[in-house]
Amino acid sequence: MRSLISRRLPFLKRAQRSCALVKTLFLAAGIMGLCTLAALAQDDVIKVDVNLVNVICSVRAKNGALVANMEKQDFQVFEDGKAQEIKYFTRETDVPLTIGLLVDVSESQENLIEIEKRAANAFFSQVLKKKDQAFLLSFGAEAELLQDSTNSAKLLKDGLNDLHLSVPVGGLHPGPVPTISSQAGTILYDAIYLASNEKLKTEVGRKVIVVITDGVDTGSKISRDKSIEAAQKADAIIYSIYYADPRYLAMGGSGEGELRRLSSETGGRVFHVDRRNTLEDAFRELQEEMRSQYSLAYTPTNPKKDGTFRKLDIRTLSKDNKVQARKGYYAIEPEQ
Repeated sequence: MRSLISRRLPFLKRAQRSCALVKTLFLAAGIMGLCTLAALAQDDVIKVDVNLVNVICSVRAKNGALVANMEKQDFQVFEDGKAQEIKYFTRETDVPLTIGLLVDVSESQENLIEIEKRAANAFFSQVLKKKDQAFLLSFGAEAELLQDSTNSAKLLKDGLNDLHLSVPVGGLHPGPVPTISSQAGTILYDAIYLASNEKLKTEVGRKVIVVITDGVDTGSKISRDKSIEAAQKADAIIYSIYYADPRYLAMGGSGEGELRRLSSETGGRVFHVDRRNTLEDAFRELQEEMRSQYSLAYTPTNPKKDGTFRKLDIRTLSKDNKVQARKGYYAIEPEQ
């Protein structure tokens, strides 16, 4: 069943319907997990280092090409300026991936939606492996969960086919929670917050938000910085696909700078769609990057879980290489 996520705050109440099924599944999974642990022999001890900080990164050479042959000893990690010992290192090609595709369906994207449907469908068909999951969220005047997390390319295609224009209306807003319309516009930051806090926060493995938009936000209750914070706390990377209708660009409606901030702070980047680069090209580049990532994990020398933001600096021994990774993380206790 399609779930509708209202744009009003607080999000936890408004997202209750969309998350009911997910919570039920989590509960069932938890019960199964307890049964499995109970079946283990008493001598079997499971130890988990909850203090590990995991960083996903990509490396590019001086010419901009991805570097895919790095080893653990090639990296250096600094937290708040202090060197950290890398405990675990792996290439990310075999680590489960959860993708949240967020598609702008506001009025400025009206002429681009059909192209987005076709390109996104091809992307899902190519990138998703057996252990991977993806969900589809559209946003305009409101945010709508068109397909919950699934590995089914068919279900994702059906969700893409349901993409439709979302613009403000007068009077009471139709939906599960009526709201008085203030003619608010696109809720890009609200959508990123929802995807991070409601969908990705409890997932494990690699977590990616791919947002297709012109970057213009005119109606969010959540600020840009708060949406970045939510993505960082969910360990999610934001990849922005800057896709703008030239007619609206002529009216000064570019949000490219906002997208750069969203992506750079979380370890992602911005892909351009224009006359020379198609949306298919952007998805192809994104797929190549996700296949060339590294995962670095370390136990911080500062063990305090005080909720503060810790700055990260990931380097390679070669000064010609440029590392793309999140700028930091919040030192918070993991949810049980």
